Amino acid sequence: MRILLLTHAFNSLTQRLAAELQRRGHETSIEFDIADSVTEEAVALFKPDLIVAPYLRRAIPESIWKRHVCLVVHPGIVGDRGPSALDWALQEGAAEWGVTVLQAEAEMDAGPVWATATFPLRAAKKSSIYRNEVTQAAVTAVLQAVEKYAAGKAPTPLADWANARGRLRPLMKQADRAIDWQRDDSATVLRKINAADGFPGVADHLFGIPCHIFDAWPEASLAGVSTVGAGRVIGRRETAVLRRTRDGAVWIGHARREGGFKLPTSLAFPEETADLAVVPLAAWWRMDHASWQDIAWEESGQVGFLHFEFYNGAMSTTQCHRLREALAWAKTRPVRVIVLAGGADFWSNGIHLNVIEQAESPADESWANINAMNDLALELINSGRQITIAALAGNAGAGGCFLARAADLLWARDGVMLNPHYKNMGNLYGSEYWTYLLPRRVGEQGARDIMRNRQPLTAQGAVEIGFSDACLAGDPDAFRIDVARRAMEIAAAADLDQRLAAKRERRAADEAAKPLAAYREEELAQMRRNFYGFDPSYHVARHHFVRKSLASWTPRHLARHRDLGWQG
Repeated sequence: MRILLLTHAFNSLTQRLAAELQRRGHETSIEFDIADSVTEEAVALFKPDLIVAPYLRRAIPESIWKRHVCLVVHPGIVGDRGPSALDWALQEGAAEWGVTVLQAEAEMDAGPVWATATFPLRAAKKSSIYRNEVTQAAVTAVLQAVEKYAAGKAPTPLADWANARGRLRPLMKQADRAIDWQRDDSATVLRKINAADGFPGVADHLFGIPCHIFDAWPEASLAGVSTVGAGRVIGRRETAVLRRTRDGAVWIGHARREGGFKLPTSLAFPEETADLAVVPLAAWWRMDHASWQDIAWEESGQVGFLHFEFYNGAMSTTQCHRLREALAWAKTRPVRVIVLAGGADFWSNGIHLNVIEQAESPADESWANINAMNDLALELINSGRQITIAALAGNAGAGGCFLARAADLLWARDGVMLNPHYKNMGNLYGSEYWTYLLPRRVGEQGARDIMRNRQPLTAQGAVEIGFSDACLAGDPDAFRIDVARRAMEIAAAADLDQRLAAKRERRAADEAAKPLAAYREEELAQMRRNFYGFDPSYHVARHHFVRKSLASWTPRHLARHRDLGWQG
């Protein structure tokens, strides 16, 4: 069928749905929900058999849903209605939640049900639940709904749905999210911040200054300790701050001051946090599940696991330096295989655009950040004593994809989305040695196609074109187990020494043919133009990205129906 995806933004769910529908032979195009007239024009141009709305922030116009079947993805169980479905479920500690695919009608979220899927609800950030459980349930339910529609079947009226447990709930306001630091225990504080993570955050104060807070983690060492002065900030670690609760403490990783944008907390409040006491970890290389830790190391026999949990996958100059130092140290350990495990939701999305935006000179900070990314990639490429594996449990984009490709092997969890291109950010050229790493995997023409087309890849699709080496289990726990098993098999293989010797020989031959320094200089010559040249496209795109500006049009590489040569 011809399916139009109508969406507020090309987020990870929309990307995944488009890819899954295309894999099943459907013809898809995408239109951002900008205005009724724009949507009407898109429908007239594309002439869809079906409209799917995976992510909307307003109602589909009557002129559309009365003439076309529109399937709306609602992140709630059957009967749940309202714009804050997932927020309420998380804040109230629901044990199970789901996704419902409804047909758009006059009343929001009240149309007949085409399909639904449920899942156990983790105690986690809303953004994490959305990228994982909600996305997977949405894919399952949408594919079921599309099959039913194609088969000529009808949806079930909401009133006829047996055992519907949901109900109409209002937009969750900041008054509903408000933290009472004197009365709320740590578990309650975490639920409230988790339920607002990503957007809109919890309106609060830090150091007496109004802000929104995000990205909370528990601190177990203070659990149950008397906390005179609940609400007070008592320390910091890297860019996070530690704040007392009624019965312990929580870490606050990110904040947004009024009129500003989201930043690591210590960067949002540089003067206020400068004199805070540093709360050290006993040892950074030891995984401490009881506290906030963004880089950690684990060893199991001949295999080492380097974890880095960077919020939204963004890697600042400082984080790149710290991770490079951690990798250099890991290479001295008595292990034969190093697994770069990344984080649960993101492996890496490359340079940290928010930190760059707040810098005194964004151009200079961009330059420092891309060079720090390059130093990290170089450390990974030059690892002749170990087999290195990038194990992507979460999504990756831009320079993060090529940092992953700098490893000997790239394994991705089924369900992960990769965006191995740069041009969407103001026509950036890109670095991280991609001109060396990409063509040898997909060929010169394949590399040009990836960079020009700017389309996301599923984990399976990345294997099919040669960008990655394996698509492993979709369940996160099963993925971790599979990665560990495979890594240990490599470490125990009888031919590992020969494999490592061959790796060193290939690297030496490549270096003799063209040094890595030459690739780097060629890439950076282009990046210098992006950062310091006359064309401001990168700086304009970054500004709008960081400030979450509303889209004014749908990019032409997504809206195929708007190509001049497209025939409906």
